[in-house]
Amino acid sequence: MIPGRHILAGFILGHRHRYQLAALAETTPAGQTITVLDPHQLKTSGIRALALDFDGVLAHHGAEVPLEQVQQWLIRAVQVFGAEQIAILSNKPTRARLDWFGLNFPGIRFIAGVRKKPYPDGLIKTAELTGTPLSSILMVDDRLLTGCLAAILSGARPCWINHPFVSYSHRPVAELVFMLLRRTERLLVTGLKKKESDS
Repeated sequence: MIPGRHILAGFILGHRHRYQLAALAETTPAGQTITVLDPHQLKTSGIRALALDFDGVLAHHGAEVPLEQVQQWLIRAVQVFGAEQIAILSNKPTRARLDWFGLNFPGIRFIAGVRKKPYPDGLIKTAELTGTPLSSILMVDDRLLTGCLAAILSGARPCWINHPFVSYSHRPVAELVFMLLRRTERLLVTGLKKKESDS
């Protein structure tokens, strides 16, 4: 596998699906974190399984465990969906993260052995493991051109976290890089749509 190939795929496929991504960016409420999502409302809307990114969604970049408020949210989500219907779909499934979930939420699985997002492989595997149609899986991610794009490509439902958890005191360089990536992605998809509509 070519290193960074998924990054190039994100920009190419993101351009192809820029209207869907722009609509997602424009309709997502400001300040959205995972903790504002109500598991009961998600299930009522037809969601049957969750695929969750880690960095920015469950904690700041590079953290080994979810933030305390996210841990409480995970407890509620498990009560509603069942742990076996929740998967962690992160491009960085570190040993520390695997161990923590194995101890605290043993039923929640990390999806591994698949191509990185935005390739839809992880969501397809999530559907297989949970026995859930892709259309009933919610992919929660803070990146438009990775997890959200993977959801669009696979037929799952994207949920964009536009207010990700960050900690410049822990990983200042990494957080700055990802902040720039997120802004570039948003400008790319919304800027291209605006430019084309003006022409």
